[in-house]
Formats: sequence, C-alpha cells, structure tokens
Amino acid sequence: MLRSGNPALTAKSFDVRRSQGEGVMTLEGTVNKTGLALLILMTTAALTWNGLLPPVVLVPALILSLFAGLVVGLLIYFKPATAPVATPIYAALKGVLLATISMQFEKRFPGIVINAVGLTFGTLAALLLAYRSGLIRATENFKLGLFAATGGIFLLYLVSMVMGFFGRSIPFIHDATPIGIAFSVFVVIIAALNLVLDFDFIERGAAQGAPKYMEWYGAFGLLVTLVWLYLEILRLLAKLQGRDRR
Repeated sequence: MLRSGNPALTAKSFDVRRSQGEGVMTLEGTVNKTGLALLILMTTAALTWNGLLPPVVLVPALILSLFAGLVVGLLIYFKPATAPVATPIYAALKGVLLATISMQFEKRFPGIVINAVGLTFGTLAALLLAYRSGLIRATENFKLGLFAATGGIFLLYLVSMVMGFFGRSIPFIHDATPIGIAFSVFVVIIAALNLVLDFDFIERGAAQGAPKYMEWYGAFGLLVTLVWLYLEILRLLAKLQGRDRR
C-alpha cells in the first residue's frame, strides 16, 4: 500500500488508469518537474522580494496568494489530471506567499531568510541522499507513525487558529520558551521526514506505471512538504533569535 504523511500524496493519488498510448511516470521526469516548479516558485518569490509589488498591496497579495493557493491546491488534489497546468500556478502563488511572509521575518531578524532557505535545501539534499543510500527506509510502521504525528500537528494548528478567533492561543506554539522551541524542533523533524515518505511514494508510483501527468502531481506533493518545512524552519529560527535578544 502507498502511504504518505503528505496530504497531497495519499494512497489513492496514483489509483488512476493510463489512456492507451499515454506515457508513464518516471523518477527522472518527476525530478525535472519538481525542479521546474521550484524555479517558478523562486522566481515569483524573488520578484516579490525585490519590489515587484508596491508595499501598499503586500497584505492583499498575501491574502490573495494564500486563498488562491489553497483553491488551486485542492483542485490538484481532487483532479490530478490538472496538475500539469495547475502545479506551476500553485508554485507561482506560493512564491508570492513565501516572499511576503519572509519579508516580515527579515524586518525583525535580518539574515534569517537566507539561513532558512539554506537549511531547507540542505535538509532536502541530506534526506534524499540518506534515502537513496538506504540509511532511512520508509517501512509501514515508520509511515503510520509519521502519518499520525503529521495529523496531530495539523489538528493542533487548527485548534490554535480557531482559538485565535476568540483572542486566545496555545502559548508553546508561538512563544520563544524552551517548550516552544522544543515544539518547533519536533515539527521541523516531522516535516523533514515527510520528504522521505514523499520520495518513497513517488518511487512506488513510478514503479506502478502511473500516467505521465502524475509527474507534475508528484512535484506538487514535494512542493507542499518543502513549503511547510521552510515555514517551520523560519519559525524555529525566529524563536531562537527572539530568545537570544532577551
């Protein structure tokens, strides 16, 4: 059974049939599509970071990219065949979103963004190497445990968001206390390990001969995890620097 902690890559994701004469999904093709999606994301992020959008529209751009990205992401999730067109759009929207969020962190903690970017790609490279060398294996127990941990984290975030509507919050999620920092470290580890599940899931999907367009769907799944990992690393670094300033 295929299983991933990433909600974009579920057991039913590759449960599709190829049309006669249609190409098949390959690892190389998925890597290429992922690279292209990341290039699109980094391009829109760089343009936003360098002033493509005037300051007065940054907040509306943040809100628009957040909700539009959610809509496009749901479209890809429920209609994988749209991935070749929708995934580049999703990547472009996430680039704007990450840039606007990163700019706010950079104002408070100069230099934090480049460190977060470096750690994100460093983690990706390290885990890919560990996976390919067999140091980390995505066993069924590993997948089940990580799936449960990921679900628990998102449920906790959902509760925190609902509490925020009433002016309340869960302190350790946001505070730069030892417990808050430990929580962020835990979430970063879980987000990073989801990359291993994504590698395994895509490899199995390619082995099963999924349709060619699923390369873009696999790229979308990896992008979801990388965006999450980057934001959690950014949050962790902000907590660490905020604590140092006390």
